[in-house]
Amino acid sequence: MLFYLSLLDGYLSELRLFQYISTRTIGAAATAFVISLIFAPALINRLRIINFGDLEEDERVGALDKRNKVGTPTMGGLLIILATVGSSLLWAKSSNKYVWMTLSTFVVMGMIGFADDLLKIRRRNGLSVKLKFVLQLLWTVIIFGVLWALPETRERLTDFMVPFLKNPLFQMALIPAFIFMFLVLVGASNAVNLTDGLDGLAIGCSNSVAAAYLVLTYVACNWKFAGYLQIPFVDGSGELTVFCGALIGAGFGFLWYNCHPAKIFMGDTGSLALGGAIAMLAILIKQELLLIIVGGVFVMEAASVVIQSSWFKFTKKKYGQGRRVFKCAPLHHHFEFVEKERAMDENRTPELVETVIVTRFWILSIIFALIGIATLKLR
Repeated sequence: MLFYLSLLDGYLSELRLFQYISTRTIGAAATAFVISLIFAPALINRLRIINFGDLEEDERVGALDKRNKVGTPTMGGLLIILATVGSSLLWAKSSNKYVWMTLSTFVVMGMIGFADDLLKIRRRNGLSVKLKFVLQLLWTVIIFGVLWALPETRERLTDFMVPFLKNPLFQMALIPAFIFMFLVLVGASNAVNLTDGLDGLAIGCSNSVAAAYLVLTYVACNWKFAGYLQIPFVDGSGELTVFCGALIGAGFGFLWYNCHPAKIFMGDTGSLALGGAIAMLAILIKQELLLIIVGGVFVMEAASVVIQSSWFKFTKKKYGQGRRVFKCAPLHHHFEFVEKERAMDENRTPELVETVIVTRFWILSIIFALIGIATLKLR
């Protein structure tokens, strides 16, 4: 919205600042951060009043004494959505189709997570995995149809881009292109969901990924940069940079209250929304496979669940007793047990284990994001 003030620069030259993506990205980040700080206390209190909090201990990590987390308000993803959407609408061009597609995916995925959180609280049982997939599939059909209907996105939709290569590896047919998009959306949203298990873990890692795609979307919108780095030029994707700024600002605002000990959890409302938004950014600028590198922590977490579950079923069928690769899955819980045992042996405070794990995963996430950005020079 504020971009259109630049059209009045003939009356006040300073308004020209609103033309620049960099200015609006910084403004969007600051605005989302302030919105989060302002509305978070009221949301936390409201969720406590209506008893929208975690009602049960996580049985997988009961040995680590998670009882102090029971009753902590969840659905904090509503705060992230409110701050990001509000700030994006204020600072990004309202006519940009990429922003609307990303915001729509962000909100729809968040609403699927909201329904899941609500049912978990009211009925102690959330949406079934099958129903989640069906809802995500329906949204993929809609967004794929929109991209296919637009001439400027139809051709890119079937390109299979691989990191380190400047040209598409091959052209996909219509159905494989749809399946690929569905896997990216579902994979990213559920990977973030699995990572959301410790205070500040998912939002901190999401911010690193969003920061990487802030750089990638900015480069993709500039034909000189895109040509020099030999990546797909996507006209108008610069407005996604503004969205990334808003997402990062909202993330930091949420982290203010989600750091250990957390006053609020994002729940599926936040994790599915974040994963869906990140996936949509990757799809629109044709950097889907790069998400495997940039979101390395999310990939590790999802892979640990698949490995643990598959190996347990295989060994149970073959030996009559299931065996585990990790002490617990997802991966952050495995390291919780490892650090807990180490802390007891070294007479350290076990309560610091969670902070240690989260900080190290943040470091890994930043490294993965930097590696992903560095691949731009390897084409």
